[in-house]
Amino acid sequence: MIETLTEEIERLEAAIEERAGSLPETQLLMTIPGVSYYSALMIYAEVGEIERFDRDKEVVSYAGLNPVIRESGDSRIEGGISKRGSRQLRWILVQCARTAVHTCQDEYLSRFYDRLAGKKGSQKAIVATARKLLVSIYHMFNREEVYDPPGVSA
Repeated sequence: MIETLTEEIERLEAAIEERAGSLPETQLLMTIPGVSYYSALMIYAEVGEIERFDRDKEVVSYAGLNPVIRESGDSRIEGGISKRGSRQLRWILVQCARTAVHTCQDEYLSRFYDRLAGKKGSQKAIVATARKLLVSIYHMFNREEVYDPPGVSA
């Protein structure tokens, strides 16, 4: 039984790699440290056609990574993220951000994460890093460019 399931898993992983390698959008996503075949396909499936969004704030709101803001008169309170969007997209972005920061040591995202983690804690910092990653993905799709964060290129 274990051998049969192992073969099935290997067959499915090969199919995922083949599918991800055949799409230009997923190839763009895989230029980001921390994004592999499965996560690239999942992000692309959740975001869909980027032309649906006019600005990066719209895709952030779609993912539910935008802050909740309560205003009344002169007071303004910024809360946590809204969580009103795609739960799967938020989850995979956080996982990719964790991998980019902790495993791949992506200089751009690591600097951002380290700066925030010291002030707000690691959980809030990783969610903010996932938001930053999503904004980068939006611009990559819009411009059809590979991942090239500012201040890091040689």
